[in-house]
Amino acid sequence: MTGGGDEPFIAAVKPLVDAMGGELLPPDEAGPDDVVLAWEGADVVAVRLPQLADSLDHILAAMERKRGKPLADLDRKAKQEVVRVLEARGAFSVRHGVETVASALGVSRFTVYNYLNREKGV
Repeated sequence: MTGGGDEPFIAAVKPLVDAMGGELLPPDEAGPDDVVLAWEGADVVAVRLPQLADSLDHILAAMERKRGKPLADLDRKAKQEVVRVLEARGAFSVRHGVETVASALGVSRFTVYNYLNREKGV
């Protein structure tokens, strides 16, 4: 973004930013909520982090890509595993998280709550 020798640094952080659903920006375009990364004393790149709700959509899309098919096409056991992973990542602390996950899995909210309770041994 600033040119010179910072391209390897940007290339190194890009996969992490992509995995989070963030966006890379020139440092001079950073807003107050963006994170500016410096390398060897110079601002190199700014990272715009996604909103929590956008992060959940990004996580669900990444899970679909990793599994090679829509989450709704998974069997029950695989859907339970998805719910377990999402709970560990804090997906259900996001407003409408259960509804969003239920829709992606092709199940009801009640089913998602059952999967969550099953994990907790309730």
